[in-house]
Amino acid sequence: MIDPSVVMVGLGYIGLPTAALVAQNKTKVFGVDINPEVVETINAGKIHIVEPELDVAVSNAVASGYLKAGTVPVAADTFIIVVPTPFKGKNEPDISFVQAATKAVLPLLKEGDLYIIESTSPVGTTEKMRDYIYQERPELEEKIFIAYCPERVLPGNVMYELVNNDRVIGGIDEESTEKATEFYSKYVKGNLHKTNARTAEMCKLVENSSRDVQIAFANELSLISDKADINVWELIALANKHPRVNILQPGCGVGGHCIAVDPYFIVSDYPMESQIIGKAREINNYKSFWCAEKIKNAKLDFQLKNGRKPKIALMGLAFKPNIDDLRESPAKYIAQKVLQDANDEEYFIVEPNINEHKVFKLTGYKQAIEKADIIAFLVAHDEFKNLKINEDKVVLDFCGVNR
Repeated sequence: MIDPSVVMVGLGYIGLPTAALVAQNKTKVFGVDINPEVVETINAGKIHIVEPELDVAVSNAVASGYLKAGTVPVAADTFIIVVPTPFKGKNEPDISFVQAATKAVLPLLKEGDLYIIESTSPVGTTEKMRDYIYQERPELEEKIFIAYCPERVLPGNVMYELVNNDRVIGGIDEESTEKATEFYSKYVKGNLHKTNARTAEMCKLVENSSRDVQIAFANELSLISDKADINVWELIALANKHPRVNILQPGCGVGGHCIAVDPYFIVSDYPMESQIIGKAREINNYKSFWCAEKIKNAKLDFQLKNGRKPKIALMGLAFKPNIDDLRESPAKYIAQKVLQDANDEEYFIVEPNINEHKVFKLTGYKQAIEKADIIAFLVAHDEFKNLKINEDKVVLDFCGVNR
């Protein structure tokens, strides 16, 4: 592969699909990841994550010579940063990965290049990276284009949404915004909305915080309904018959790399102003703890009534239905919490979308349903719907599988 046009730093759940999309359009892409196994897998035309249609896209892109991966960046015209932004301390965003990725491409930048951050970032991150680049490479000041363009895709439908969803593009100046818009227009069919970098950064955080607040309302209703002896699923279905009401469905918490994380980026920087956003995070985190306590109480009740320890099935580990992604998963937290309190009971941990896990021994869902005395549905995977369950079993449905 000679002279790639695009370097994609980070080949995870967003970076790899984006690299494949760009490469599909006959643009040479060099993907960068610090994990040699990921690089080796991609260069073999295979993928290390589960995402519909991604395997075909990567296989074709590698076979045609438009996609190659390595552990160190190379020269290009466009550099896209798609690395994690984890937490440090007490839910404070950590942009050190973004800075490390920027440092890696810094020697390769030249006049006229386009540098884009897609990683979810606190407001002002793009400007910080601009200042860092100009400090280390002062000859590039106002001679390269710098922009922020967040992804807004749904795991399980990434390849479609990368193309068809609208995008928000914010540069550090109008020229950067135009240059980044010109780049994305080659690959995106959705509308491209121009703004500045700070607004684009906040837009990403606000989108996911909005969802978190809406889910928190549904989860709070589930807590209230449990105490009031009301079926929350029926309650929400009836309330949603109102023409201007659209309540979401409750679950066992909120997970994933976006909704469970992004609100903290706002709360950390604006703690006094973000009262609802902060409270929503507390409610959704509490719901996971509440579910774990429900399972523990069901275990004790069973033991008192039957004079023996129950066999317990924990159904699902992913952060949402029908994917293999366990990042920030409330179901995984619940499983860990319940197992910490284990006392010689037999547990069946079920996650049909992965083959093995480093911590949990996995069981097939049919075997778990058959053998368990207590069945706790944590994730509404398709495999769990319409299962025939004997009436003598205790069923805890935290995600509406049987609603």
